[in-house]
Amino acid sequence: MSRFLFVAPPLAGHINPAVGVAAELTARGHAVAWVCAAPALVRRPAGVDAVVYPCAGPMPGTGDRVRPPELRGPEAMRFLWERFLVPLADAMAPGVVAAVGDFRPDAVVADQQAFAGALVAERLGVPWATSATTSAEFTDPLAGMPKVALWLDGMLRELRNRIGDPAGTADPRFSPHLVLAFTIEELAGPVVREGVRISYVGPSIAHRAAVSGFPWERLDPGRQRVLVTLGTVNADAGARFLDVCLAAARERAHRLQTVIVDPGRALGAEDPRDRDVLVLSSVPQLALLERVDAVVCHAGHNTVCEALWHGVPLVVAPIRDDQPVVAGQVTGAGAGVRIRFGRVTARRLGAALDVVLRDPGPRAAAGRIRTALRAAGGGGAAATHLERLADGVVPKEDE
Repeated sequence: MSRFLFVAPPLAGHINPAVGVAAELTARGHAVAWVCAAPALVRRPAGVDAVVYPCAGPMPGTGDRVRPPELRGPEAMRFLWERFLVPLADAMAPGVVAAVGDFRPDAVVADQQAFAGALVAERLGVPWATSATTSAEFTDPLAGMPKVALWLDGMLRELRNRIGDPAGTADPRFSPHLVLAFTIEELAGPVVREGVRISYVGPSIAHRAAVSGFPWERLDPGRQRVLVTLGTVNADAGARFLDVCLAAARERAHRLQTVIVDPGRALGAEDPRDRDVLVLSSVPQLALLERVDAVVCHAGHNTVCEALWHGVPLVVAPIRDDQPVVAGQVTGAGAGVRIRFGRVTARRLGAALDVVLRDPGPRAAAGRIRTALRAAGGGGAAATHLERLADGVVPKEDE
C-alpha cells in the first residue's frame, strides 16, 4: 500500500474536495496524512482521527489580510497573492519539509493554492499531484494582461528560490505528473494553457458532519425552494446582496420558500415578516441541495459543481477571483443566469429566479451536466489516478 500526503491551505472550500479523495484512499488501505495551518478545518470534514501535521501560515480574513470588499479584478488578485498565497507558502514550507521527512509519502497531493506542497515535493524528489478545486486557471485568465502575468511569474520565481529547487521548472500550480480537476471538460471548456494535462474527475462528494439544528420541519413541500449562499469567505462583501435576496424572497413568499445562509449576521435579527424565509448562519448544504429547485450564489466553484451534481440550476453573481470564469461556464452550459453582484436589484434578481424556475431550459441543462459529473468518477477516479502516480505510472493524454 502507498502513503499520500495532502497539503492544503486553511480554506474549507479547498479542503472539502480533497477529503473525499483521502477517504477513498483510506478505504483502499492506503495511509493518508495532511499538512495544514488550520488542523481543525481538516478534521471537521475528515474526522477527529485524521493525521494532520501542523505548520505555520496566515489565516485569510485576519489582520492585514482582510481584503477590502470593493477590490475587484487585478487589484483583488494582487492582494490575494501578496497578502495571502505567497506568505502562506513561505510559512508552510518548513512544516511541509518536516511532514515529508516524518511521513515519507510515496506522493504529495498539493492544492493549487498551497504552493509549498508542490515546491517542496519537487525539491525533495517526491512525485506530486495538483488538486485543482477550480478550473479558472486552465483558461489562462492573464493571457490578455501580459504585465500582470510577468509580475506573477516573478513572484513564483522568487518563491521557488526561497523554498524550492532554484533549478526546478514546473509551475507549482500545475504538476507535470498529474492535475486532478474536480469538474468536467463539458463544463470547464478546453484547456488553453500549453503543456498542461488535466484529469477531469468531477466533484468529490464526501459525507460531511451534519449541521445540527436545521429546521427541516419548516420546509414547505407545496412551494419551490431556493438556497442563497455566498460561500465561506465572502461575508465582508455580501451584506447588500443578501438584503436584495431577502427583498426578492419576500415578494415571492407565496410560491417560493427561500433559505439564506448568513454567517456574518448581515441581515440582523429575524424579522416576523420572514417566518417563511429561513435565515441561518450555516446549513447542511449537500443535504439541502437534494431538496431545492434553484441556487443563488457567488459562482464559487464548489457550490456550482455541487449544485449541478444535484441537477439544480443557478443564478450566479460573481464577486472576484475565479468566480467570473466559473459564472461564464454556468451560463455557457445553459444551466443558469448571471447577474451583477454589486448592482443587482430585487426586481432583476427575482426575474432571474423566475427564469431558472420556470424556463425548462436551465433545468434540462443542469440535468445533462449532472449526468456527466456523476459519470466522471469523483473521489474514486481521483484515488485511482493517485495510486498510479504512486506506482510511477503517468496518466495518458485521454485519461
